[in-house]
Amino acid sequence: MRVFLGMILGALLLVAGVYVYDSMSTSTVANGEVAQANRTIVNWDVAALDWKALKSRAHDDWIKLSSK
Repeated sequence: MRVFLGMILGALLLVAGVYVYDSMSTSTVANGEVAQANRTIVNWDVAALDWKALKSRAHDDWIKLSSK
């Protein structure tokens, strides 16, 4: 049980660290294509859309399963 809790905590710390790093770096959208050295690691807009789609699908599947 401790191993799984450690894996989950490690994954959450990794995502939080990448988010903090990306939020401090300059976006190429803000400064044009010449800002190659300061590009973000994760495209957070795409990640947010994927997360929203995953939540919506899980909710729809839960309703389908609970109605039976």
